[in-house]
Amino acid sequence: MSRLGDLGHALYRGEVSYEFVGRRKRWYLISAGILVVAIAALLIRGLHLGVDFNGGTVATFPSETGTVAQATSVAISIGAKDPTVTEVSSASGRQLKVQTEVLTATETAALTAGLSTQFAVPASSISVQAISADWGSTITQKALTGLGVFLLLIVIFLSLYFEWRMAVAALVALAHDLVITVGVYALIGFIVTPATVIGVLTILGYSLYDTVVVFDKVRENTRGLVSGNRMTYSGAANLAINQTLVRSINTSLIALLPVASILFIGPLLGADTLKDLALALFVGIAAGTYSSIFIATPVACQLKEREPAMQALAKRVAARESAGKQATSGAAAGATRASGRTTAVLDPPGEDDLYDDETAGPTAAPTKPSARSQPARRPGQPGSAKKRPAKRKRR
Repeated sequence: MSRLGDLGHALYRGEVSYEFVGRRKRWYLISAGILVVAIAALLIRGLHLGVDFNGGTVATFPSETGTVAQATSVAISIGAKDPTVTEVSSASGRQLKVQTEVLTATETAALTAGLSTQFAVPASSISVQAISADWGSTITQKALTGLGVFLLLIVIFLSLYFEWRMAVAALVALAHDLVITVGVYALIGFIVTPATVIGVLTILGYSLYDTVVVFDKVRENTRGLVSGNRMTYSGAANLAINQTLVRSINTSLIALLPVASILFIGPLLGADTLKDLALALFVGIAAGTYSSIFIATPVACQLKEREPAMQALAKRVAARESAGKQATSGAAAGATRASGRTTAVLDPPGEDDLYDDETAGPTAAPTKPSARSQPARRPGQPGSAKKRPAKRKRR
């Protein structure tokens, strides 16, 4: 089995655990920093809405050698303000697309003539399409309406399937992902197109998919938790994140690889028509994976642990852990004392250890040597026998 597979099994069994819920303040600070940058980009740079939303005139023509700068200069020369020129690859070859604000009939004719002269293409090969601002506003309104209906259905589903606290946490994570994705668009300067809206709706669904998987594991781990004192709600939720961590990483990597190829490799090969969709998917998938682990579950735990039952559970778990620590420390101290006594008894006395000190007396009685093994003592030597004088007989 691979190392990642071994890690996944260890995480699922609880042998290895990473603290996600307990360090939620750290993740909140990281997300706050990213959100500040995204919001600042939105306020300062703003979104570059495409012609489908703002309305305007789009001129598309084939050109194998023409440059973006040449097409931009032609559009400016006829009075267009802030034109956008992009390269488009199609089955018929390379094309240039010039997008401007809504032009009058005279300005449109001048643009067609200028492009035909600059790039040496017949005027009939230049396709000009006018999109009104009303059509763009209608598209914008429908996109916002679809987003609102989507969020409402998500709240209803999560409230019925889980509970309202998890629904609120999922909405917080969705808002987190949405702001980051839109902020990256503003920061990079990509044009917002209908493909961007499709990508945003797609990543919202992906973010919810990962969040629902984690929440389902949280519900499984917390079933019947209040009746015991084994672990807190946050502890069970943190275990659920660890148990689904490898699955979330694998799923995200598999989803990001093809999207990254469209976003980074596609433009190098001339296929940049899907880069708007790819950018939304790439940022959204990465943000959705992050939010489902570091934002959604910690927020749900904060809301859930405000309940009196969960607060009482936390107190019981803390009391059990405190009692366990005291019992462990007492057993360790007893084992240490028993070990010290065992060492004193089993340590045999050496020749220099017959007495611990001058007053303590012998620690072990020395073996009395046998008479056969006693050495002969000389007269005057300590311990030698003294002869008593013989008694004289009285006369």
